[in-house]
Amino acid sequence: MKIITTKDNLQILHEDNHLIVINKRVGDIAQGDNSGDKPLPDIVKEFLKEKYNKPGDVFLGVVHRLDRPTSGIVVFAKTSKALTRMNDLFSSRETQKTYWAVVKNKPPNQEDTLIHYIKRNPKNNTAKAHIKEVPESKKASLDYKVIAELENYVALEIKLHTGRHHQIRAQLQAIGCSIKGDLKYGSDRSNSDGGIHLHARKLSFIHPVSKEQITIIAPVPNDVLWQSIETKH
Repeated sequence: MKIITTKDNLQILHEDNHLIVINKRVGDIAQGDNSGDKPLPDIVKEFLKEKYNKPGDVFLGVVHRLDRPTSGIVVFAKTSKALTRMNDLFSSRETQKTYWAVVKNKPPNQEDTLIHYIKRNPKNNTAKAHIKEVPESKKASLDYKVIAELENYVALEIKLHTGRHHQIRAQLQAIGCSIKGDLKYGSDRSNSDGGIHLHARKLSFIHPVSKEQITIIAPVPNDVLWQSIETKH
């Protein structure tokens, strides 16, 4: 997989006629908010407009999103056909998503399946993972396994079965394993860059047009902890 870094430090993991896949940096936003920061789709559009010398508007469909403090794989569609088909793939769970997370406390088991019921609180944009079903909650399921034990932290590999709001963050908090830097979900200290140690590491899917198997791996951020984990894998 050839990775291209643009002059705007946009890291492109994959591009073809229908898709462009970006390694999102901590702090990049998936859509406009009241911060006034330029959203990632706008940055990608500008790149495509310049690269292909397009005179008019550039079509770019947002297939899925990552939280602002999270890094890793984000897929955009360059055609409406690809957008419709990718939306179907994601909604029907026909994609395989793997995340890496760094947590302070070691989980109770080396590997396990977590099942909770996630209830979202739109007032403060958080989610809570409950053991039993509660009103307005949605079932959430993931697998985790310990992939590295560092001096003060533990690295987990996580495979999602569902895609609930802040699912990984809430479920790990529920078992006493808050993600490093995630103040919103129980971490005692923030990270200096305002991010959290959660990285969308790998994505596999069948290409919506060519039908070939696509597997994308996103390099981790340039951070001592992340780098030490990546060297072990």
